[in-house]
Amino acid sequence: MKLKRLFSALAAGAALTALCATAQAREYSVSTVLSDAFPWGQAAQKWADLVNERSEGRITLRVYPNAQLVAGDQTKEFSAMRSGLIDMAVGSTINWSPQVPELNLFSLPFLMKNDADLDAITQGEAGKLAFAAIEQRGIVPLAWGENGFRQLSNSSKPVRSPADMAGLKIRVVGSPLFQDTFTALGANPTQMSWADAKPALTTGAVDGQENPLSVFDVARVDQVGQKYLTLWDYMADPLVFAVNQRVWKSLPEEDRELLSQAAIDAGKWEIELSRGAQAQRLVDVRERGVEVIELSDAERAAFVEATASVHEKWAPRIGDALMDAARKAVAQP
Repeated sequence: MKLKRLFSALAAGAALTALCATAQAREYSVSTVLSDAFPWGQAAQKWADLVNERSEGRITLRVYPNAQLVAGDQTKEFSAMRSGLIDMAVGSTINWSPQVPELNLFSLPFLMKNDADLDAITQGEAGKLAFAAIEQRGIVPLAWGENGFRQLSNSSKPVRSPADMAGLKIRVVGSPLFQDTFTALGANPTQMSWADAKPALTTGAVDGQENPLSVFDVARVDQVGQKYLTLWDYMADPLVFAVNQRVWKSLPEEDRELLSQAAIDAGKWEIELSRGAQAQRLVDVRERGVEVIELSDAERAAFVEATASVHEKWAPRIGDALMDAARKAVAQP
């Protein structure tokens, strides 16, 4: 009888332990626009893997790619996370800029020349101010990743000057700043989601598009008539690892630290991965018959001059403090 009671007690204890473990285990949704075929999606998955490993399975981040939590409308991701429909995200500053105007900084044409300029901004005072702007809107930013500098492709001709862009129908994301930039360059910007872009390129409804080299390569944009690729690095597309504020406040301090450090590590890993693949991607797209146009300093200067009015219009919306910090960062030798 005593032995039976002992076994019963042990069984009850095991059941209680299992119940507690289940109660402590938590799952959170993570939104991302691209799948893990792209560095962007890989960044989200790396974050999830690191969190699962370091929490020993106690915290699960379930990644939902292709903006599926917002029915494909990537510009609604920030609002959905702020309202609690999404717990976390690895999102683009472009897609979040309608709700966080300060993030338009990164979309200003030709503000940054290279990775060094981008790093100087994100890792310096300007980056802190950008994160503060995000946090003021109910989202806690944890770390930076990147989708890369955006390049221009089209099906009609090599583009080396603003004059070459006259009348070209270019697919752009849902940001008024992009509309202003391509209008200033003489093009005809057409706003549409990425899901609609490839069919539009296939049918010739639009002549071209702009995206990081990784997207051009992995999505095989050359297969829909995009024969000409201009490397102009006209703007960068940083990614932000972030958490809904209410979710963040509900977490114990040790879990906050775990999530934050995992995001930082995943971001660094993804940035190295993305940049390290650039040279081979160029080799690959050239081998597929794409004509790659690289601008001289003088040719780039013509684009800078042509888009000066865009800076004048948008700088006040971004804010003096952030603009000053960014300009100082890119001016450093």
